[in-house]
Amino acid sequence: MDEFVTQFQTIRDLPRSELLINIVDILLVAYVMYRLLMLVRGTRAWRIIAGIMAFVVVYWLSGKLHLSTLNWLLEKATYLGPAALVILLLPELRAAIEGFGQPSSILQKLVRVSIEERAEAHTVEEIVAAVAELAIGSVGALIVIERKALLDDFVSNGVLLEAKISAPLLGSIFFENNPLHDGAVIVRGDTILAAACRLPLSESQKLDHNVHMRHRAAVGVTEAFDCLSIVVSEERGTISIASEGSLRRLSSHVELRTILNKELRNIDEDPKIDRRPSERRKKSGVGK
Repeated sequence: MDEFVTQFQTIRDLPRSELLINIVDILLVAYVMYRLLMLVRGTRAWRIIAGIMAFVVVYWLSGKLHLSTLNWLLEKATYLGPAALVILLLPELRAAIEGFGQPSSILQKLVRVSIEERAEAHTVEEIVAAVAELAIGSVGALIVIERKALLDDFVSNGVLLEAKISAPLLGSIFFENNPLHDGAVIVRGDTILAAACRLPLSESQKLDHNVHMRHRAAVGVTEAFDCLSIVVSEERGTISIASEGSLRRLSSHVELRTILNKELRNIDEDPKIDRRPSERRKKSGVGK
């Protein structure tokens, strides 16, 4: 405590110009750290960071407990640490460097959040209606919904749309004769960012051998990023959802609505309530 007080008094006694420079220096470092954390939030980088922390703890314990062989192996492994980190975190580092050129104000973030909160209920209903219709017609589809992680790399390899989400638009994208149907649609908030996006395929051995490329792509993107993937099977007309590297087949679009409301809006609703797309359109006056 005395050392902290001494350090504080030393800073307080600095000339005003030097004190101002130190404050600016601290604020800049804090901003850089904040941007780095926000850009890797929701990506696999968090798991890598957790692994590094576990490695450090085990290395420290091996020294304290005099586990000589284990400590020697871990010490040799640290020599390769910097190069391994660059290789493992290459996508996140590139995103971080690019992100420094895109600062956003607090006011803009607050406005964006409030708009998304008002649009989320409508967005969920439009996605559920589209998926239900696609499943009935056994039309293959893959919809990826962003959560904490930004999927800009995948948006860039698709066809940019930036259109307000709607069930008819989603249905038309995955129509067989549409040139955009072969690939994934990426949704951010209440906007369809892009279509025909190429996603990484999962190589997980836990997936059923009968799972095809569309489902493997749905799982693959969730293994690396915090997002939700909705898949409609072209062969069976079934609906599945992928999250955190796992794939789950749903019983109906009603279960999909429940999951989306819970994951995107943090709302638990009764799965017995079945608001079918046809009834929803009647209430809105469509088709009269």
